[in-house]
Amino acid sequence: MTDSATSDGLRERKRTATRTAITSAARALTSGKGLNGYTVEEVCEAAGISRRTFFNYFPTKEDAIIGHAEDDVPADVIDEFVAGGADSPAGSISPTLFSDLVRLSLRLAEGMTESEEETRQLIGVVKKEPQLILKIIGVTEQREAQFARDVARREGVSPDHAVVQMAVVLLSTIARKSSMAYFSDGNTRSYRDLLLENISAASLLFSQPFDSTATAAEGQS
Repeated sequence: MTDSATSDGLRERKRTATRTAITSAARALTSGKGLNGYTVEEVCEAAGISRRTFFNYFPTKEDAIIGHAEDDVPADVIDEFVAGGADSPAGSISPTLFSDLVRLSLRLAEGMTESEEETRQLIGVVKKEPQLILKIIGVTEQREAQFARDVARREGVSPDHAVVQMAVVLLSTIARKSSMAYFSDGNTRSYRDLLLENISAASLLFSQPFDSTATAAEGQS
């Protein structure tokens, strides 16, 4: 690795650490004081940064609470997923797409489990300040749009390709359902187990035979 690459890596890790510190401070203050009970200056003091640095990363306190969309998805994990389609002709859906999507979901699940405390903290904050749900929806849409671009890049197709869109919808829905079950009161199962169970159920459903031509004809009769 060159000195330049090492330096770039260190800078990116520092930026990520700073974003994480800001988000952690904003969530803790919101949990303790409510969204309107503290100032940006208090976030800066808790995170050990300047006001200018705060606004270099986030435009508002609400954005700081939710965090950056890209922080949850390691670049090397996505690069490995995209490389998995290299042997398939561009524009043709690779035969390993589904299995690689499952593998990707499990890799991302590892990261989610590692940041479980932060996730629980965010859930608590949103329960206290439900208006933040709109911000979360916006970030979720950003993540799903980027996910579609990553799948499309792997397959050599457009992000609006039907298979790409269904991959995003299916995996995002399964992840949400698994998360809701995992963080529900009284749950004792691991997130990985819940995720695999839901993926297996979807796989079983979609492996059933389906004749689109016959179904369309029945609808017209």
